[in-house]
Amino acid sequence: METANQNIKPVTTRINDNGCIEIGGCDLTELADTYGTPLYVYDEETIRSITRSYKDAFRLYPNIKMMFASKAFMTKAICKVMEQEGFGLDLCSGGEIYTALSSGFDMSKTLFNGNNKSYDELVMAINCGIGTISVDNFFELELLNNVAVSSNKKVRILLRITPGIECHTHEYIQTGHLDSKFGFDLTQADEAVELIKEQYKNLELVGLHAHIGSQIFEKQVYYDEVGVLFKEIKHIQDKYGITLHEINLGGGVGIKYTEQDKPVSIYEIANVIIESIEAHSKEYKIEAPSVFIEPGRSIVGTAGVTLYTAGSSKQVPNGRKYQAVDGGMADNARPSLYQAKYTVEIANNPHAQADTKVTIAGRFCESGDILAKDIMLPDINEGDIICFYDTGAYGYSMSSNYNRVLKPAVVLVNNGKSDIIINRQTYEQLTESDLIPKRLDN
Repeated sequence: METANQNIKPVTTRINDNGCIEIGGCDLTELADTYGTPLYVYDEETIRSITRSYKDAFRLYPNIKMMFASKAFMTKAICKVMEQEGFGLDLCSGGEIYTALSSGFDMSKTLFNGNNKSYDELVMAINCGIGTISVDNFFELELLNNVAVSSNKKVRILLRITPGIECHTHEYIQTGHLDSKFGFDLTQADEAVELIKEQYKNLELVGLHAHIGSQIFEKQVYYDEVGVLFKEIKHIQDKYGITLHEINLGGGVGIKYTEQDKPVSIYEIANVIIESIEAHSKEYKIEAPSVFIEPGRSIVGTAGVTLYTAGSSKQVPNGRKYQAVDGGMADNARPSLYQAKYTVEIANNPHAQADTKVTIAGRFCESGDILAKDIMLPDINEGDIICFYDTGAYGYSMSSNYNRVLKPAVVLVNNGKSDIIINRQTYEQLTESDLIPKRLDN
């Protein structure tokens, strides 16, 4: 069964009677006119569709718990949608914790993850009643136990391990192989368990956490990951008499950015994971644990598009044609960081023949500020609205104020209605933290 992560476009995308692209019942050109550009647009129906696909795909496994990987896109409104859909939150900073808390989210259904959590962040996490903390290294074990002792609290923890599994993805988003900044190497796990058992009495080890990467198109890696975790659970049980009853498999399911991408459906992933759990539970004679899944990109990636207004253009003699837009690497860093590719259309002229090779250039003062290189589009006129699909994950969340350009607004669309969920930044907000020392104010 096909799921939304296998589509390039949001599930509500269509061409309306005006000949313009419409998402969530809203004309993209009208959204651009109303809210300005650059503009992030999220389709609520697509987000809810994929969350429900995850729940339905794992319905045959009773002990599954879904956690949205908030780093993909974190706002109060998204917290509300996840809460309504029965998802918990995987959080990786004090800012994400504060956003969840200020949205009224049930913090017992959250997990705090990350490789260098600060003292203040751990204090915040414990004081707000965070559900579980995934511990990444020996330094954090000691620091977290000290905070827990000071707070007179027992803290539920998972031990994050590197499972030694490599997936065929960009090297910067591989997190499960042995040479990684994340987690304990399996050769270090025994020492960590001994410390928890003998010294860190305020830490309650309840399970293991692993993550094998991002934008994954393979199924077998999930089967193998479950096997690695079960083997380690069995080892810990036999050697230390500790029964672990939770595993966190991370996320990483890929989405379709271009026609060349061939992501698998959520149902295929679920079948492989459940099959592996059943097989390894039988092999190691271990009771099937509670399983946490942490999708992020596959929840919001396809749901989001970014709208730009076409500006200046340049034809290099005997070279490329460049078309500039009013955004770029500050609102979408992925092309510069990962050489990411996108599907692009002209929102006000989607039916025109794509017979011109063009490179979409950003407005920022970097030669590398290129959003799409050598793609085929119709002739672009100044003022056209250019739509980049699949920018819902890591677009706004990785955005910056480079060149002191304002961060764009974000709107959520559904059934013909659009709502601002992040206001466009103002110049006053941009400079409100600036200070001039008195010695300079002469």
